[in-house]
Amino acid sequence: MDKHDLSQNKQPKILVFSTNNISDVGIDLAGSSHMDYPTTVQVLAVPCSSGINPVWILHALETGFDGVFIAADGGDCPYVPNCTERTAKIVEQAQQLFGAKYDARRVKMGAICSVCSESFVNLIKQFSKALAELSQSPGKSPEEEH
Repeated sequence: MDKHDLSQNKQPKILVFSTNNISDVGIDLAGSSHMDYPTTVQVLAVPCSSGINPVWILHALETGFDGVFIAADGGDCPYVPNCTERTAKIVEQAQQLFGAKYDARRVKMGAICSVCSESFVNLIKQFSKALAELSQSPGKSPEEEH
């Protein structure tokens, strides 16, 4: 059975790369404010989203995550002025590593600031829904999807 096939009752398992100084604070605010988002979301903090290795994204999918969300700092990054562009290139590189094995839509990037808790929750809910729909697309065999 395809490890990315989701029953109607199961929510997609999502790995979120967040940044220590900016997006992690916004994600923590969502939790402390008791905002509702899937419990299958796991957050991993990194110093800067432009330092994520594309291989890590591929590894997450290979080890059972249904999708990877990168909560980038956008223009607020304290390390590099072009963080968004660098992170977008990392997403593209990861998608190239997927080849025909994984659908490129399994990775998503969004700018999350330190007070963007509602944005984070909305983006994660949309991504979770998209992943569930992707896994239940009629006419695709697991081999075609991966």
